[in-house]
Formats: sequence, C-alpha cells, structure tokens
Amino acid sequence: MSKTNATTVGRRALLGGTAALAGFPNIGFTQPRQPIKVGVPTILSGRVAQLGLSSRNAMQIEVDRFNASGGLDGRPIELVVRDSRGVPAEAARLAREMISGEGCEFLLDAEPSSGGFAIHEVVRETGTVTLHVNSETSSLTADPRQRFWNAFRVARQGIHDSIAGGAYAAEIAKARNLRRWMTVSPDYAYGRDTTAEFVEYVKNFHSEIQITGETWPRLFQADYTENITRLSQGRPQAVYSCLWAGDLVTFVEQASIFGLFQQSQFFAVNMADYTTLQQVRNLPAGVHSGNRYLRNFPDVPENQEFAAEYNRRFNTFPTNWSWQAATSVRLLGTALRQAGGTDPRAVAGKLKGMTIDSPFGVGGKLTMRAEDQTLVDYAIGWGVTIAQDPYIQRMTPADWAVIYRLEAEWKRSKGWT
Repeated sequence: MSKTNATTVGRRALLGGTAALAGFPNIGFTQPRQPIKVGVPTILSGRVAQLGLSSRNAMQIEVDRFNASGGLDGRPIELVVRDSRGVPAEAARLAREMISGEGCEFLLDAEPSSGGFAIHEVVRETGTVTLHVNSETSSLTADPRQRFWNAFRVARQGIHDSIAGGAYAAEIAKARNLRRWMTVSPDYAYGRDTTAEFVEYVKNFHSEIQITGETWPRLFQADYTENITRLSQGRPQAVYSCLWAGDLVTFVEQASIFGLFQQSQFFAVNMADYTTLQQVRNLPAGVHSGNRYLRNFPDVPENQEFAAEYNRRFNTFPTNWSWQAATSVRLLGTALRQAGGTDPRAVAGKLKGMTIDSPFGVGGKLTMRAEDQTLVDYAIGWGVTIAQDPYIQRMTPADWAVIYRLEAEWKRSKGWT
C-alpha cells in the first residue's frame, strides 16, 4: 500500500470505527440537525405591537407542531423575530440582516403594507423565498410588475374584502335607503387603495350611492377630533372605514363621544378582531364589520381548537394576523417536506398552486393561487356588532364566485391580466 493510500485509510478509520472506540461521538448520528432559520420582521412595540405579537405567537404554535412531528428530516424550524417599530426602512434593513448576517433561508414578512413593500424590494433582489403574512394592499400581488418567483402573499387581500363588503353594504343601503356616504381611512397605500376599491364595488351593487366627503387620518394618529368633526358636519347616512387595530380602537372611542354611531350607519371592515372588539370601551352595537378573526366563523371544531390553544398559551384570543401567520408556517412546512429540502426554487415551485387543509378556509381548504401567488378561498363574511361575546352576530358569508368574477374584471380594467 502506498503512503498516500495508507494515510487515506487512516483518516477513514479515525472518522469511523476508531473514533467511536476511542469514546468520541459519531458526528453523523448524535449531533442535532442544523435548524432551518426563518426570519420574521414585524412590529413588536408601539400602538400596533399586537400585529407582531399575535403573528409571532401563532407562528410559534405551528412551528412547534412542525418540529414535534419530525421537522424536515430531523431539521427543526427556528424563528428569528425582530422589531421594526413600524418603520419601513428598518423593516428592509432587518430583512437584509436576517438574510446576510443571521443565516435565514426564508422570510415570513409579518409587516403591514407600509413595511411589506420595502421588504418586497429586498427579496426581489436577494431571491429569498418570502411569504407576506399581513400586507393586504391588492397591488402587491395583483399588479404583474410586483410579481416575481420567490414572493407569495398569505394575507387576505383588499380587493376581495372590498367586493365582499361592497355587496353586503349595498344590500343594507337598499333596505335602509342609505345614499349619502363618507369615508375615513388611514392615509397610506392600504387605506387609499382599499377604500377606493370598496367605493367602486358598493356603487357597482347600488348605483344610487354617492360619496359626499372623505377624510384621511395619518397612520398611528392619536387625536381624531378633526376627522370626526368633518364627518359630523358632512351628515352622511353611512360611513366606511378601513382603520385598523389601535387606530380603530382610538377612533371608535372618540367618535362615540361625538355620537357619530347614532348619526350614521358605520361600516368598519376591520372591526371584527378580538384585540379591537375587546379593547373598545363600551363597544357600540350595530356597527357593520367584515370578519378578521372570529372563533365561530368558520364555525368548525378545528377553528374553536385553534382559538382555545392560542388562548391557553397566550391568555388572549387570536387575531386576523394570527390565522394568516399560522397558515404561512403550514404552507412553508408543507412545501419544505414536499420539496425534500430547502432549495429555494424547489420550495417556491411547491408553494405555487398548493392547497392545504385549513379551518380558516371555505370548505376547510385554502389555496395559494398559482397565477398571482396569493391566498384565496379564505372565509369572508360581514355581520353586526353586539356588546358582549361573541361580539358579532348575523354573519353573512361572501360568495367567492362573485369575488372571482369581479376581481378578474377589475384586473382587466387595470391591464393586469
């Protein structure tokens, strides 16, 4: 045997049986598998900290389930969660740091639209497979210029809510002869786009509706007196709003003092979330709201179990961000296992067009639509507030056949097909 071959054999022996006999661990069998790091930029402080907290909490429930069932061939998912404080530039910086400095192979972007678009541009450049968990601005996935192979949206979408809300609101308007409307929504992409979409579709279903005024409070504004005064002076028969979370809580409490809810029918697409319903002092009855997250809509055992498990672990109930966050982990975990690894192209290929079982979907299913890589078939409905649990009654489910038809027409009108 040559000296070279003898050396090679010696090294093999050292790495194999000889090392084990000497009492050294066999590295291939005893060391834990390298975790799959998943970055989560979100908001964990300030008025809308609940966005990040409830997203992170729900992700952790699903991550624990994934890991307890064996992970990816023994590799667990590890969440790397960072606070952007609601600053889009900071969200983008954190995303880059997670990818290049912290070894994150995937991102679950739990920012609102303001930070989500900033992260979108980062991952367009890096090619990191990213699931946008909370951004609801329709153009994020509807506009072909915003689409690329590695970005997916797990959140509900403004155009879907607007068609569903427009259909519901038009029926109420016809029954009660509500023709003069005003709007109050946050002054950024989500607020502007979603309000315009709602107005388009409420008029589509009831052509006699007229928008007689609008007011645009800043995101995270503290005092809404000027906006409420404008609404009161305009004397609308109905008001639409897509304010959300702490902003909506503050607005409702201040508007109650001025008697706004006695003067006008109020349609708040984002009211039906527990962190809003349970935080408003003296929740006004009779406010119309789209569902965000309700443990009895869909009214199925699996949804009740999700709410109970979340409440047991975190002493509060889930939010809309929670069901979206849980869904993002389930989609990513399923794609990892189907791909048999973490290759980004393979994982993205599995996500595209994927359908999973879910208590949050119509008929127990959710689909990541292939054509625009956005979530569809999630439960949408509208109801009316009452002061005590379950807080929303007379839920009216939306018709997804109508949503699909009008969404397709809307895309064609914008040249997005």
